[in-house]
Amino acid sequence: MTAPAETLLVLTNLPDAASAERIARLLVEQRLAACVNLLAPCTSVYRWNDALETAAEVPLLIKTTRARYAELEAALAEAHPYELPEIVAVPLEAGLPAYLAWVAAETTPPQA
Repeated sequence: MTAPAETLLVLTNLPDAASAERIARLLVEQRLAACVNLLAPCTSVYRWNDALETAAEVPLLIKTTRARYAELEAALAEAHPYELPEIVAVPLEAGLPAYLAWVAAETTPPQA
């Protein structure tokens, strides 16, 4: 049984749907994520280089495990078009045991 805290929800935002889908596919293909949800575009307001900015972005919800997080973070940072991408991970408090087991299975690298 997979403990809920071993499953992470990773959040990031991309500037457009094409880059969001490209990164989602990359993470799932490399088994760094079991599933990535591309959400509806949103408006982000933030300060960058001492200026107030507003941007349309596509949020991603990435499901992975604590064991795969470091590799996921590195791959996401490398593929991400932003100079400083938002990459934050939230451990789960609870979850359907069968779903958590599926996330763990889908993020386990294949045996060589």
